[in-house]
Amino acid sequence: MTRRAAVALALAAMAAIGAAGRPAASEPLYEAQAIVTGQGEANRLQGFAHCLEDVLVKVSGDPGLMGDRRLAALSANAAQLVAGFDYHDRMSGIPVHDEQGTRDRPYDLTVRFDAAKIDAALRSLGIEPWTAARPRVVVFLAVRNGPTSLLVAADGDRGRDQRDSLIAAAYRRGVPVVLPTAQALAGAGLTFDRLSAVAPARLNETARKLGGDLALAGRLTWIDPSREWSAEWRLAHEGSAHQWHRRSATFDEAFRDALAGVAQILSGHGQPDRE
Repeated sequence: MTRRAAVALALAAMAAIGAAGRPAASEPLYEAQAIVTGQGEANRLQGFAHCLEDVLVKVSGDPGLMGDRRLAALSANAAQLVAGFDYHDRMSGIPVHDEQGTRDRPYDLTVRFDAAKIDAALRSLGIEPWTAARPRVVVFLAVRNGPTSLLVAADGDRGRDQRDSLIAAAYRRGVPVVLPTAQALAGAGLTFDRLSAVAPARLNETARKLGGDLALAGRLTWIDPSREWSAEWRLAHEGSAHQWHRRSATFDEAFRDALAGVAQILSGHGQPDRE
């Protein structure tokens, strides 16, 4: 499945939960994607190594594995853990130029790893796979960029880029997420200005009414002088309230960090640093 297909499938599921209370499907835990140039072996092996780290983080729920030096030996032999892979031409439909062969074209490389081998690799690092059922996280997201402010919904044109980015981050981090529709937000009395005043435990109640399991409340603010996003996140889980703050160059990075934090909490690997 290409990233484009994964995003389209997840968006359809997100719209369904807001409208009819049906949950979004879980993303494949032992699958990851990387962008590679051409289909040559050298680039493919680099893609395998990149995808392996993502899958180890996704399956364990432990973001502390990102950049862990112990992964070097595993990454060098990542091909031995691969069950299958395929390519999607990111320039599909654009003719190949005379000066550009297929080896120079960018591809989405989707890699499927052997589940038993990934579990064993994690245990070799002293980390157990996160085998518990993964809660469906309803994301209540407020975004401000200059004079523009909005709550991101599963439907409508506003917030489309953030919506797609959030779903891509959910796929990468292995956290099933859903967004409420605009109608569901209005029915819950939630607006951009009111969201920050609502306690996470109360948002959890709203999330369950929408067919989810718990709520993640986020507020992204564009800081123009420093050219970065300031992100604040709130989550209530098993009687504990968690808050953390990050600054990120892109909202793609902000969403990956947010869902890594959610996975860290839910999998029992501590909680994100507040920054």
